[in-house]
Amino acid sequence: MTEQDDKTTHFGFQTVAEDQKAGMVHGVFTRVASKYDVMNDLMSMGIHRVWKDQMMDWLAPRPGQKLLDVAGGTGDVAFRFLGRAPGAQATVCDMTESMLIEGRKRAEAEQMADSLDWVVGDAMALPFEANSFDVYTISFGIRNVTRIQDALAEAYRVLRPGGRLMVLEFSQIPNDMLQWAYDRYSFNVIPVMGQIVANDRESYQYLVESIRRFPDQETFAEMIRAAGFEQVKYRNLTMGVAALHSGWKI
Repeated sequence: MTEQDDKTTHFGFQTVAEDQKAGMVHGVFTRVASKYDVMNDLMSMGIHRVWKDQMMDWLAPRPGQKLLDVAGGTGDVAFRFLGRAPGAQATVCDMTESMLIEGRKRAEAEQMADSLDWVVGDAMALPFEANSFDVYTISFGIRNVTRIQDALAEAYRVLRPGGRLMVLEFSQIPNDMLQWAYDRYSFNVIPVMGQIVANDRESYQYLVESIRRFPDQETFAEMIRAAGFEQVKYRNLTMGVAALHSGWKI
């Protein structure tokens, strides 16, 4: 057995071999792809849309920029970016082709086809040249990556000098009572909702477990700095249920 074979990581609350996690995550998103957008609305009561708008407000897209949206799924973030930045180009990159297929079915995808590319790719080994993009975004995806630090290093590599990283991810509520209440909702309601709507309780059990395993805001900010980014800041959304992290490649 090699040293690589000995390495483990988490898949929700399970401990698994590193080389198994990507396939397991791929399986989750392949199974939920057709119901992904519906479930996002139901799980967050539509608040994920507000969070993505707040992401765009802070990002302030500019005309002509090139965006790489990693783990971009069905295109929510790319559509918002292009809607605010005339002449911009967006590439949606996701490891799960079925998610990209669902995205291409959306009306916005047809309207923005000339400005939009869909690419199957791994966040830890992006299929793009260095210094290729002005903006890198990843929304509710980085917690699913096997080695988060490798994904952040790739984000740094593909951004041009002066480029910006922005991460939208579920986070930790800095209030024990509120976190307890949120956990009760997450663990007792969301998997049941997944069973009813998507006929897949197991995948949504993993998704809520993965949220609890993700680093808190300060820890993740330090990880971004360790990848080389500067001016790293974060903003809590909905009391810390989610957080936006921003960094610059200077």
